[in-house]
Amino acid sequence: MSVNLQTPIDYLKGVGPNRADLLRSELGIHTYQDLINLFPNRYIDRTKYYKINELQHNSAEVQIVGTIIGFREVAQKRGKRLVADFKDDTGTMELVWFRGQKWIRESLKTGKPYVAFGRVNWYNGKFSMPHPELELQSEHEKNLRSAMQAIYPSTEKLTNKGITNRVITKIMQQLFLETNGKFSETLSSSILGELKLVSKSDALFNIHFPKSQTHLTRAQFRLKFEELFYIQLQLILKNLIHKSKIKGFKFEKVGHYFNTFYTDHLPFELTNAQKRVLKEIRADFGSNAQMNRLLQGDVGSGKTIVAFMSMLIGLDNGFQCCLMAPTEILSVQHYSGLSELCNKLNISISLLTGSSKTSDRKLIHENLENGSLQILVGTHALLEEKVKFKNLGLAIIDEQHRFGVAQRSKLWKKNDSPPHIMVMTATPIPRTLAMSVYGDLDISVIDELPAGRKPIKTVHRYDKNRLNVFKFMKDEIAKGRQVYVVYPLIQESEKMDYKDLMDGYESISREFPLPQYQISIVHGKMKASDKDYEMQRFAKGETNIMVATTVIEVGVNVPNASVMVIESAERFGLSQLHQLRGRVGRGGEQSYCILMTSHKLSNDSKTRLETMVRSNDGFEIAEVDLKLRGPGDIMGTQQSGILNLRIADLVKDKAILDQARFMAKNTLKIDLSLALPENRAILNTYRQMAKYRNIWNYIS
Repeated sequence: MSVNLQTPIDYLKGVGPNRADLLRSELGIHTYQDLINLFPNRYIDRTKYYKINELQHNSAEVQIVGTIIGFREVAQKRGKRLVADFKDDTGTMELVWFRGQKWIRESLKTGKPYVAFGRVNWYNGKFSMPHPELELQSEHEKNLRSAMQAIYPSTEKLTNKGITNRVITKIMQQLFLETNGKFSETLSSSILGELKLVSKSDALFNIHFPKSQTHLTRAQFRLKFEELFYIQLQLILKNLIHKSKIKGFKFEKVGHYFNTFYTDHLPFELTNAQKRVLKEIRADFGSNAQMNRLLQGDVGSGKTIVAFMSMLIGLDNGFQCCLMAPTEILSVQHYSGLSELCNKLNISISLLTGSSKTSDRKLIHENLENGSLQILVGTHALLEEKVKFKNLGLAIIDEQHRFGVAQRSKLWKKNDSPPHIMVMTATPIPRTLAMSVYGDLDISVIDELPAGRKPIKTVHRYDKNRLNVFKFMKDEIAKGRQVYVVYPLIQESEKMDYKDLMDGYESISREFPLPQYQISIVHGKMKASDKDYEMQRFAKGETNIMVATTVIEVGVNVPNASVMVIESAERFGLSQLHQLRGRVGRGGEQSYCILMTSHKLSNDSKTRLETMVRSNDGFEIAEVDLKLRGPGDIMGTQQSGILNLRIADLVKDKAILDQARFMAKNTLKIDLSLALPENRAILNTYRQMAKYRNIWNYIS
């Protein structure tokens, strides 16, 4: 009979209710299926048996065949330790236990050959092995065993409760005995053949009990491919079903608003990348399906103008539009930028945030419902129940990774039919992540900067070069430019950061004295109104230098600022450094970014600084960042569990991900409903996954 893999783990021989509870709470193992998918972290070569006289002082894990010749208890500071003398034909060593001694004495026999496995220490002129795994040699030879021994993920609690690696290996062996090692195939024969993949049963056996390094490599490849294939299949299917089922508003015409803006008010010639993206958006608008598009572009690449022109098409078709940003500062900035453009075209636009006055809110609510308000910009306040549109046609979400899926769906419900959705981000996302996290969205990329923008020159300087840096700042100020000096702000060490900021401010004030120079300062301890006042002074050009913690990271636009000095640059992440650098280079002048650090730098810090000096390309920087930090961190803490992958790794397995996406697309292109007999295995697996493990279990 075939065993149902959804059987609760309690029923597996050797587990029982107590162990089952621990496996559930510590490793999330509820069923046979979960256990089979508990993949090892690493492997140890168990083909070699060491002699005691071959041991090295390197605390490696080894296995030795020998006999116990006697036990003794040794007093120590707290309690006693149990020591056994273990001997083979080349010498003796000690086996040591600090707990569980009574049980060990009763269960181990002297004079019988054992295989001892564990980490060896050199202590008091002798080799010792604390808490070894011991097995009678006769048993050891009978067991289902492989050349490479799997080491499974574990927790302190499991080890303390006696669920050692050996126990997990034993229950894994039991599972293979109960299932006869037979598992249903999950991929089609054409995929197996084309990629020369081993069968599912072979792959699972060799991931847990590999016969050799080659068998292990092939098993890993097969299981990584399968995991990524099903994630891509779900994302691509979701996108295709979305397009076929969810009808969008058809924006038939490009009319007065768009054309007037394009011919009379466009502030600069669009880049080819902007034109290409607008074409993609117009194709969505005309397709009858609801648009669901991610617009990616580096700082300063001109996403906002593309978003505005998309809104104009919405207005030309008689619809309202909204733009939602994660912070008040950002929404105010979008609002002031867009208001200027709207005034020229006689378009009504309002701003709604948490701090909008009640009287203003009332008016906004009325004008939204009667349709006289055409564009609404704001924060989460747009999601409130009271905010109702007459006919919302396009919703734009800025910096989407700060909004959850639930919040996005609230915007959908503002209408009887869902509006078109465009999500914008200035945080370049590496292709592998974009494909896995936003694979259900269509992706547009603005990958060139507007004409006339000069690339920012980035240099790395040590603290000892500070006087030269001050001289350079003075030269730039003499040309009429302005300078940012940014200090790190790390929550845990706020006092220290504040002191660094104040020390820095004082040394800059000495070097740049009044009345010749004016300095603004902005930090987290200031009132919001004082911050705004200082920001405004800098934006108007009344101060030459802005000394700040990272509050200026998001959305301050001062085209005249041409120098960004980042203090203790080694304390910033790559994406932060890149975002900060994007605050300069907004005018036509050559801009500079100076990364100041001490001499002591970790290897990661060196890599980050070298990358910044070498490249201005946000996507290249994001790729390096992904290698350094892993996928979780890149997406921000809200989505830190971003991809709970069991075996694949987005950084190392990029090539496998590309193959998996290609195969998933191809499969669906030929057979969208997976109805062909040869795709039966894929359809069954897909249904099982939808039932027990949806795509959103992978993506938080």
